[in-house]
Order: sequence, then C-alpha cells, then structure tokens
Amino acid sequence: MSVFSVRSLGLLSAVVGLGFTSVAPSAQTLDRLEFRVAGGNDEVERAIKGASAIIAARDAGDGEAQDIFSAARAEYGRLVTALYGLGYYSPVVSVLVDGREAAEIPPLDAPDTIRTIIVQVQVGPPFRFGLARVAPLAPETELPDDFRAGERARSTLVQDSVTAAADGWRSVGFAKVDVGSQDVVADHARQTLDADIRMAPGPRLRFGPMRIVGNKGISERRIRKIADLPSGEVYDPEELEDSADRLRRTGVFRSVSLTEDETVTPPDLLGITATVVEELPRRYSFGVEVSSLEGATVTGQWIHRNLLGGGERLTVTGEVDNLGASNSGVDYRLGVTLDRPATPTADTTLGFGVEVERLDEEDYLADTISLSTSLTRLFSKRLTGSIGLGYSYSDVEDDFGAYVYEYVSLPGTLIWNARDDDLDTTSGYYVAAGATPFQGFGDTGSGGQVTLDGRAFFGFGDEDRPYVLAGRLQAGAVFGSELLETPREYLFYSGGGGTVRGQPYQSLGVRPDPTDPDYKIGGTRFAALSAEFRAPITERIGVVAFADAGYVTAESIESDRDEWHAGAGLGLRYATGFGPIRVDVAGPVGGDTGDGVQIYVGIGQAF
Repeated sequence: MSVFSVRSLGLLSAVVGLGFTSVAPSAQTLDRLEFRVAGGNDEVERAIKGASAIIAARDAGDGEAQDIFSAARAEYGRLVTALYGLGYYSPVVSVLVDGREAAEIPPLDAPDTIRTIIVQVQVGPPFRFGLARVAPLAPETELPDDFRAGERARSTLVQDSVTAAADGWRSVGFAKVDVGSQDVVADHARQTLDADIRMAPGPRLRFGPMRIVGNKGISERRIRKIADLPSGEVYDPEELEDSADRLRRTGVFRSVSLTEDETVTPPDLLGITATVVEELPRRYSFGVEVSSLEGATVTGQWIHRNLLGGGERLTVTGEVDNLGASNSGVDYRLGVTLDRPATPTADTTLGFGVEVERLDEEDYLADTISLSTSLTRLFSKRLTGSIGLGYSYSDVEDDFGAYVYEYVSLPGTLIWNARDDDLDTTSGYYVAAGATPFQGFGDTGSGGQVTLDGRAFFGFGDEDRPYVLAGRLQAGAVFGSELLETPREYLFYSGGGGTVRGQPYQSLGVRPDPTDPDYKIGGTRFAALSAEFRAPITERIGVVAFADAGYVTAESIESDRDEWHAGAGLGLRYATGFGPIRVDVAGPVGGDTGDGVQIYVGIGQAF
C-alpha cells in the first residue's frame, strides 16, 4: 500500500511505498488530505490524482466546507471510473470526512467545517479481455490494436472501439449509426471482461437542404456559396467539416456551427442547420517591432470584414519602417486590398490590391506604385497555391544615377504548411516555393525570380513544454535580366532579423563597380541558413540559442570581398495567448559586414 497526502502546511512524506504530495493554499477549511492506495502503482496514483474531485475543488476554490463535501461525495464515482479506464473492475473506495464515510452523511447534514479527509482505495487485480468484439464494421474500419482477447481490458479501449466503428459507418454515409446492443460483463472469478457490441448502421443518407440561422449582414446566398455543402450527395462528415471551415476562414463570423437534423427527411435526406454569429464588421490593429540597428517598425491596419454583404474583406495597411535606423532612411508603405471568398469556386479567393511605397534604403531611394490581382486556392488543409498578375512602376535613384523600372509580373506560389502552431511551432515543417516571371518595359529587363523557404521543427522531452530543434533554409535566384536592369525588389540582400541576426539590415549585397567599393546593390543569387535550440525554463519563459549564415552574389560580378556572413546569439521568449514575445541579442561571427551587437524585439518566433 502507498500513502500520498496533501496538507495545507508543508509536505507529508509517504508513509509506505510510493507517493506524491502537493501544497495547498494556506487559507482554507481542509487542513489534511491523504490518499491510501493498496495494490496500485505509479500509473494508478497518477490516474487517482488526476481524477480526484477533492483535489480539484481544493485547488480551484476557496476551501469552503460545502464545496469540499460535495467533492467528497463525488469522489467515489470519479475514482472508480478512472480505475475502470486502467482495467481494474473490482476497486473498493472509501472517503472518510473527519472519520465519517462521506456517502453516509446526509446532504442536509453537511458539516460546517472539514479538517481531514482520508481516501482509501483498494485497487484489486487487473482484468483482461476475454471477448473483444464490435460488429458489424464498415469497410476499412480499424479498431485499436489492443482491443483483443488477452490484452488489458481498459474501458477506454471499449469506448474508442465503438467510436471508431461509428466513425467508419459515418464516413460512408450512415450518419445515424448507433449502438444496437451491448453486452459488457466483468467476470471477477476469471478476472476477465467480455465486451460484445452490436452496431446499428441505419440507412445510408444524403445531404439535404441547409437552413441558415443568425446571419445579419451577409446574405444567405453568399453563405451557401461559401459553405458549398453538396446537397443531394452522399453524407460525408469531412464535407460537413470542410463547409464549416470555409465559413470560419472568411473572418466574418465569431462562431460557426453546422448541426445535423435529428430526423431524416424521406426518403434519405439529412437536413443541416448552419448557426452563425457574426463578428463586428470593423477591426483595427497596431503593431511595433524594434531592432537596435534597423530601428522600429510601426504598422497599423483597418479591416472591414463584410464590405458589400458577401464576405468581402477590405484591408487598409500602413507601415513606417526603419524609424531611427543607423544605416538607412525611413520607409513608408500604404496598401489597400479587397478579397472576395468563394470566387469563382468555394476554395478560391479573388483578390485585388494597390500599394504605394517610398523606400529610403542604404544604397538607393525608390518611389513605387503597384497594382495586382490574384487567385488563391486552398487545395487541402495543408496545401495552398496562388497565382496573380501585377504591374509596378518605380522611380529609383542611387549613386549611379536615376532609373525607371516598369514591368508586369505573373507571381505564383505554393505553400505546404504542416506546423502544429504557426506562431510557436514545436513540430512539423513548412515549405514555400515561389516563381515570378516578369516582362520589363523601356530599360527594365525581363526574366524571372524563384524563391524557396523551408523550415523544419523537432520537439522532444516533455509533451507540454518540449525542447525544440528548429532549422530554416532560404534560397533565391533571378534569371534572364542583367543585374542593373532587374527591378530592385527582386534582388536579394542578407542581414537583419529575417535572414542573419547579428548582422546589420541588408548589409550583404554585391559591388557592381570595382572602382567604387562603397556602391552596393542586391544580388541575383541568395542562400541563408538558420538553426535554433529552444528550451523551456518555466511554463511561460524559455531561452533560445541560434546561429544564422547568409550568402549573396551575382553571376556577372567578380569580387574579392566576402560573399557570406554569419551571426549568432541568445534569445528570451515569454509565452502569451497570441504567440511568444521575442527578444534576441546577437553579434557577428563571420564575414566583414558586422557592426556590433544587435537586439531584436517582436512577437512570434523568429521563424
């Protein structure tokens, strides 16, 4: 037998065998809570602790006697259910409240104060499956591997097997599948559990009409278009979830719920009710990111979620960049986009955009206006693709003189996102590939740009607070156009928070004029590598060690200067509900572009 106790003052050591202890708040009615477990092990004790209503009430409440007493009366069922889940079907539970059995105390005679509770549990022997059967099953249904004769008879395995059987029938159109009969018998003499479950699939159904409830600003016609529920086709729970996801992705709704009718409409139609609650139509946001050398970036955004009553999203974004930067002037951007979901198909969004910007970079000054239209398609929950058509006009000045870049482009991207969390990833990977052919006018060259951004994450250790190894590869190239004829936004630089931390922003480029070593522009070939080790310290605080390296060159340029540089440093993370607050401190460790220690502050991981 093991004893584990909880006291309001200090810790009580285990009397016999294994035990666990926690400290309760000091101001409460309950002074001593002790568990005495006979026949258990570490797994049993963890289950009892996790299921205990008394511990939950003690920790969550203010220790009122009535709350503790109610939890004590509920303790029997909670602990028995937890032990059934581990395959123990003959437990004996006693809950003594100041020496009296809680179940024998009338609710109207509840004590005014409670000082001591002793919970005694006789676990009993583990049971194994004698018979483990769920039938009939839909084609390709797989039951849990341990649901078979001779294995530990955990009640959760029976529940999971019934759920798997029901899901299998629902996936092939039998939406009203139910348990027809169940015969579950525990044989205490043989210490076995026989589970014989018969499923009742019912009729195969088709999607019926969709009824819409709760919409105010958006029309029913557009909701049906966006949801794209395939009325008249065989019922499929994935199609139902996809329809709900399409509505949620618009950002118009605070909540979306698609529920099935209780009854079937003859002959075989299952009606669906879409209940929606709309968000406020307008939203404002504001953000700041700070770097010691690059200065501050201030962004503001105004969004109308439902401009024309069909889920159209109008976004106005303003940005002021490089405020206080040591090696460049201040950049300004103003952009307006209009996105219309379900155009022309349910999983496609049509977008229009216009942007004006003034870039005062270290090596050039540019005034640009851009017009664009795009189609973005969600092919699956992980794969997204887009294609667009754009026009840009830029006036550029640098040390060589003044230029006009005018061109049309056809950008295309594919993104595979298998991360568990976009802002604070602990496992998975992400790959984004882009290709943008462009046709120049006048002195602007014609060619194409290709880019690649790959990220991988591996978590290990504690599941709730894992250590994470993270890596990133970026690469890009420009083909077809001469270096000085290529629009500046298609050239590549390295340095700064997005490429190589510890190196100044865009400090690595190429030197096209051997007679003027100070003249620098972006290159036509680029690669960057980043590696991080993220370690949790507390529930909210973590530390990061990282190293980055970048490479920039141009095919037509010969240079005796280093074409690469590197940086490394340490960072601090503070977890919030919207992503971690990030503070990174880094310095140069390679190349000749370094300029002392750099500090970066932002929200979300660096990648």
